Amino acid sequence: MNNHEPKWTSYLLWLAILLGIGGLHRFYNGKMVSGFLWLLTGGLFGIGQIVDLFLIPEMVEEHNLKRLKHLGYSYGDLEPGISRVVNTLEPKLNAKSLDVRLLKAAQARHGRISVTQGVADTGASFQDVEATLLAMAKKGHADIQNDSKTGAVIYVFPAL
Repeated sequence: MNNHEPKWTSYLLWLAILLGIGGLHRFYNGKMVSGFLWLLTGGLFGIGQIVDLFLIPEMVEEHNLKRLKHLGYSYGDLEPGISRVVNTLEPKLNAKSLDVRLLKAAQARHGRISVTQGVADTGASFQDVEATLLAMAKKGHADIQNDSKTGAVIYVFPAL
């Protein structure tokens, strides 16, 4: 996504005040309550609308950061008074990414994996790997067996 696109869209929506419709830029940035207030009062009688000209960059960034957080990304905190995003966005370790990494590790082992092997292959904690493998087994994606030689619990993925 182009980093400047949401700002220009917000500014274009801000211009709707020239048609007598205030607050569209606030709706666009997820500020529903103040958007309705601006809509009903003509942008707080024009004063709020003018102030928003200077607040739009921060408003857009705040909305984008909330969307990124909702999508599972981590981000650096904003420095006080500075409106910028830290460019090092990294996905958080979540169940989906761990699921995929465990499946790939099991696939490399002919559809079989232990918790210890999962930890070694993914770098995730024993607790996270075991919880993820158990959840996959409960959903019917894997069978739980014991290794005939070692007795270790093995998760078998028949579809692999």
